[in-house]
Formats: sequence, C-alpha cells, structure tokens
Amino acid sequence: MNLVIVESPTKARKLTKYLGSEYTVEASVGHIRDLPKSGLSVDVEHDFEPTYEISKDKIKVVSRLRALASKAEKIYLATDPDREGEAIGWHIKYLLESAKGKNKTSAKFFRATFHEITQSAVLKAIENPGELNINLIDAQQARRVVDRLVGYKLSPVLWKKVRRGLSAGRVQSVALRLIVDREREIEVFIPEEYWEIDVAMSKLKLGSSKVFDKDLKVTENLNDEIFIARVVEVDGNKYDPKVEKDVTPLVSILPTADYVVDSIEKKERKRSSQPPFTTSTMQQKAATMFGYSGKQTMRLAQQLYEEGLITYHRTDSFNLSNSAVSMARDFISKEYGNKYLPSKPVLFSNKSKNAQEAHEAIRVTQIEIRAKDLLAKSAKFSPQHVKLYDLIWRRFVASQMTNGLYDQTSVKINFVSNKKTSEVKKGVLKTSGSVLKFDGWMKLFPNREDSLLPELAEKQDLNYLDQAAAQKFTQPPARYNDASLIKELEKRGVGRPSTYASIISVIIDRGYIERIQKKFFASNVGMTVSDFLLQHFPQVMDYEFTAEMEEDLDRISRGEKQWRKVVGDFYKPLEKKIENVTEKAERTQIPVEKTGEKCPDCSAEHGGEIVIRSGKFGKFMSCNRFPECKYTKNIVETVEDVVCPLCQKGEVTMKNTRWGKPFFGCGNYPKCNWASWKKPEKGEVMTKEEWKVLQEAREERKKKWAERKSGKSTTALSKKAIKQPKKPAKFVNKLAEVANKPAKVANKPAKIANKPAKDTKEPDGEVVKMPTKVKKRSTKIKKKPTKVANKPAKDIKESAGEVVKKTKTKATKK
Repeated sequence: MNLVIVESPTKARKLTKYLGSEYTVEASVGHIRDLPKSGLSVDVEHDFEPTYEISKDKIKVVSRLRALASKAEKIYLATDPDREGEAIGWHIKYLLESAKGKNKTSAKFFRATFHEITQSAVLKAIENPGELNINLIDAQQARRVVDRLVGYKLSPVLWKKVRRGLSAGRVQSVALRLIVDREREIEVFIPEEYWEIDVAMSKLKLGSSKVFDKDLKVTENLNDEIFIARVVEVDGNKYDPKVEKDVTPLVSILPTADYVVDSIEKKERKRSSQPPFTTSTMQQKAATMFGYSGKQTMRLAQQLYEEGLITYHRTDSFNLSNSAVSMARDFISKEYGNKYLPSKPVLFSNKSKNAQEAHEAIRVTQIEIRAKDLLAKSAKFSPQHVKLYDLIWRRFVASQMTNGLYDQTSVKINFVSNKKTSEVKKGVLKTSGSVLKFDGWMKLFPNREDSLLPELAEKQDLNYLDQAAAQKFTQPPARYNDASLIKELEKRGVGRPSTYASIISVIIDRGYIERIQKKFFASNVGMTVSDFLLQHFPQVMDYEFTAEMEEDLDRISRGEKQWRKVVGDFYKPLEKKIENVTEKAERTQIPVEKTGEKCPDCSAEHGGEIVIRSGKFGKFMSCNRFPECKYTKNIVETVEDVVCPLCQKGEVTMKNTRWGKPFFGCGNYPKCNWASWKKPEKGEVMTKEEWKVLQEAREERKKKWAERKSGKSTTALSKKAIKQPKKPAKFVNKLAEVANKPAKVANKPAKIANKPAKDTKEPDGEVVKMPTKVKKRSTKIKKKPTKVANKPAKDIKESAGEVVKKTKTKATKK
C-alpha cells in the first residue's frame, strides 16, 4: 500500500478518484505541529531553537497517519507547492519517522508537487517524485520564529505602556502604519480651490443651445455635431485659475469670441492585454469589481483549487505552461477566429523583486468549463464562486489574445476676443476623442465606450454654443480599500501576497482599523498603537526594513543565507530596545472624545463627565472616571436625512454584526425589520412585495448554507460524542460548583472598551445575542474541569524539540 498525504479533505477526495486502489489518500487538515500558543517556544539562548508541539485538535489525525504509515511501502507528501506546504510535509515526515512500537514505519518518503489538481498533473507528480526542499522549510521556519518573537516580546510592552490586551505583529503593525499615515495626511490636508472652463461648440450654426445643466453637467441626448473643449492656454500662458476673479475676464469674452481649428492629430493606439492573475492582482480585481475582501477572495479561490478548477492560487508568477498556452490559443482560434489570435504566444515578465517560487499564474485547468456550468457541477458552489471563476477564466483567455486598436484624435482650437477693451486677447482649447477599431482582448472585458468627435478640418471656423465655469477643490488622498492597500503592500514589499488577506483580517479583528463602506478607517486604539511603536521601535515599523526582511527570507529559500543568522541579526538589537523601552518609556493614553455632558451616576459627587470610547462593537459612551464609575450608554448612529425605505417612518441606523461588520437597519425594529449591507439613498423606496422576495432569497441561501455545513458538523459532533471519555463524578461536581460561583467585578479598562452593544438584528434576519461578561467568564470556567480531566501524566520532550502529550485520564484508568 502507498500512502499519499495532503492537507485538505476535499483535495484528498479528488486524488482518490485519480489514483488507483493501491494508493490511500489521507488529509492532515492543515498544520499538525506548530509552536504552542502557551509560551514563546523559541529558545533565544540556544540559537533560536523552536519547540514544536502536536496541536491538540490534531492528535487523532497524527494517530491515524501513523497507523497508515506503518503499513505503507511508500509515503508521498503531496502538500501545497509553497513554503507553507513544504513545512507541513516536513513536520508530517518527522512525526511519522519518530513513531515507536506498532506504528513504526519503514516506508520511503517522497515529495510530490503539482500546481493543479487534475488527473494528468497528479499522476505526473506521483510518477516523478522529488525530495523535500530544506531551503523552503528553513525560510518558513525563519518567518514563523521571527513573527513569534515580535508578537510575544513586543505585545507585553504595549500591555504595560498603553493598554492590556493589545498586540503587535512584524508585518501587521507595518500595514497598520500605512493606514494611520494616510489618516494623518487626510487630517492635515487643506483643500485648494481651482477652476475649469469648458466650452461647447459645433461647426454648424445651431443657434442658442443649452448644453450644460444647472449642475454644469452635459445634458443627455446631445446632438452628434456638438463637442466639448477645455481652455488650456490664455495669452500665451498655461491657464491655471485659482479663484473666481481669475476666470471672470475670460468668461465674459467667450460667447462672442472667434473660434478656428488650429491642428488635428490622428494616431492609432494599441492597448495590450493584461497578464493572467497572480495572488495579489486577483485580490485587487475581485475587490474593485465585486467588493470582495482579500480573505473572501482567497477562501473562494481555495475551494475552486481544491475542486480542480483552477491552478494553485498562491503565486507571484505570470508564467503559463506550454500546455496552458496551447489550450488557450486553440480555444481562441475556434471560438473567436484567427484575427483574435496573435502570431506568437504572449509572454509576461514579473517586475516584482520579491517574486518567489516559479509557479504558474492563476488560470483555469479546463478551458471548456465556463462559469455558467459551475453551479450545475457542484452544490458547494455559490454565485460568488461563479463570479470569481469567470473573472479568472476571462483574464487567462484574454492574456493570449491580440491587442485592442483605437483611432485617437486630438484637436487644438484657437480663439480670439472680439472685445477691444477685454483683459483676455486670445487663447487655446483642446479636446480629444477615441474610436475603437478592433476590440481584440477587450472582447472579454468591454468596459470602455467610444468618445466621438465630429469630422473636423484644419482652419475650419467653429460656433460657440455654451460654457461651464466650474469651481473645484483639490481632494485629500483617498482612504485605502482592500484593492489599494494590497497594491501598496506589494509595491513596498511588505508581506507576501498569500498573507495579505490575513494581515488585513488581523488588524480589523484587533479593532485597530474599521472597514466602513469598503474603506479602511484607523481607530483611536490603532493610531495610538502605531504612534507608540513608531516612536519607540522605528526599525520594526520601517517600510524598507520590513521589505529587506522579506528579501532575506527569499535568500534563505534560495539557499543563500542561514535562517538562524537572519533571525539573530533581527532579534538581538530588538531585544535591547525592548528592555530599554520597558524600563524608561512613559505610559501612553488612548485618546477619548469628550462630549461635555455630565455623568448621571457620579457627576454630583465626583464630577464625572461622559466621553466616547471605541470598543469591539463600535463606539459607546462611558464615564471618564472608569473604572471607578461603571456608567455606559450605547451610541446609535443614524444616516442623516434618510428614512427607512420600507416603512418610510423610522430613521436608518448603522449597526455592527457580531464580527464588527457594519450594516444599516430601521430604527423602528422590531416593528419594521428592514436591513441592508448597502447604505440607502435619500428618497429610496422599497415595497413590501420587494422586501418579501429579498427575505425569501436570503432564507433560501441560509438553508443551503446550513445543509452544506451540517454534513461536516454532524459527523464531527457524533464522533466527538462517541470517543470523548466520560468525566469522573467529582470533576462534574466541581464544574457545577465553579459554574454557580458568582464572578468578580471586572475593573479593567480593556473590558469596558470591548463592552458589547445590545441585541441587534443583522441583514440576514438573525437576531444576534451579545454575550455578557458573566457568560464569558462562566464559559471559561466550565472548560477548566475538562482540561484537568485530560491532564497529561508527564510531558516527554523529544530530540527535535517536540513535546508529546501523554493523555491518561482517571476515567481511562478506570
């Protein structure tokens, strides 16, 4: 028997179909051994030796793998083809080789890598196996150790100097700095006034025509002979008006000026196709087109990959295999014709200095499978899967198609004033237009319309029709969204494309930033943490230093550097800095927003005032004397000048889900149960019939999701119910005794900052019950007897640093 080990159960089921009966395919379900969360688990005194431990939820998985390995002749480690997958395979090999007794194995180990889960790719990998790449393993281990050192050494400094419960991360803190820096830029931004003057004209005499409306926008159904030109030059100088008085002299002479075409320039422009997706560009495009977060995109892509529909979705490469290019070219020729097929395959190069392992770009594995076929292919797929698959399919096919061709026309127009006493004598206007001659690859991405100009000739006289003098102001830098933040992280070399989704998720979960209307806002807590770290640990927060660390990890993966030396060079100066800051730095207060209101509980006696704090579930009011005064009050945020689209009575309030995601609901809930993720517009109306249809669709989606999920959860629960040892009676009695014991009053500011809001209703109709402090405490206490019941007799430390938990409970002895 030959054993093949992968990470995912879905991947295991796929491989079982492709391999014969002589192969057994088993899933590790991700990492099976890691640094335990209970401590640092890195011996800084002995060359940063890590201490690994089998994850508690993987003990049964390891037992199963060891039992199968003892009967196997060959073991194929078929984990994902990247650093993380290489490390998982390495840990699996170590645990299987170190098994004793009846689980001891004499099988030979092989590394099988494939970038797509198709029969041909899997069979080729099994027939041509290799060995584990120790350089990739070292690179992953270095990243893991460095991140653990930063998290476990810097976070306690934040507890002491800012607030308990805060945490720092090597990459996450730098990503937070990006958002905070942008917030600072917006705060200090001073808008500057400027003006733009557009003139509507035609070669025909159309009389007085109103081209611009009261908002200075071009009216609809405009005559094809009318076009708009902008003033770019006045009296030989570039036209750059700043205030209204700069445009007044010009506005007065334009209606009576003489206009003549000075020059016409026509050029053919090519628009090249874009490369197939990398991890980063896929996340960016899915964010801009569909509003998907990076985390959501990666989850959908993971499921498409495991079903064998796309190639591996963690890649920095634009490369395509020869077979993939041939597949695309054959399809293009048959489907669209040879005029859409370039004479040679289109090649792309990646300019990113951090592009790592030579994977393929993200593409579909079978070009004949279209998006419309996906829902019928599996009940697991949702409309979100269909959208992402279609995007990947079109991007892959379009990358091998011919260029789009445009005819671009630029027209320069001179004008001369007819008023002898005017300040302005003459000037220049410019306009341009473009016409798509051949769509090429844009046949799959038709997102641009023609900008037409009428036929004009040089020295031709033109007639004035209307003008628009628009006052404008410069805008502050735009806040980051998922797409722009990922782009900036990649540009600066911070993190890896495969980690961008988790980086963003972590700083959101910590309450350092908020995602509001798909834009990231830094919270007071996030700004305080970023400022403190930047002040006291500038090197850790430096963009270039972080990028250089990523480059060092790449050098380790290429065998150019030793991982322990890289970790040492990073940590030793940091350790000294941590000691110095812990001893000398002053404590930093998280700023609160003052309201000027007196506290109703303690104002008379102690002079308490109401302030606004930020918590996990949004902003709320509390007394500035906390923890001495426990007064709190929820804040209900409303959308100004907008009423509920359904009942047309209640205010539209903004609330948060249990995960902190904002949504909009009716202030008259539960009388009116309208809710939406999208902010309603002023005057928006929804009928009861339309709302009923939406509710039914939501219920149908929830039902399908529950059915999809219940298969796994029911099985897991049934196994747990059967195999879990019975707890001794005295521990059960202890559980009841502790659970009924009254909890102490919490006096920590962190707890009030995270105080949950009242029960709220989410857009899917579910009423979320926010847990109280007592419930949280009792839950933790209830878990204690279980831990005691399963307490190991003795921990045995193995040669490679693995701590193996020997689980002998009193119940087992009986």
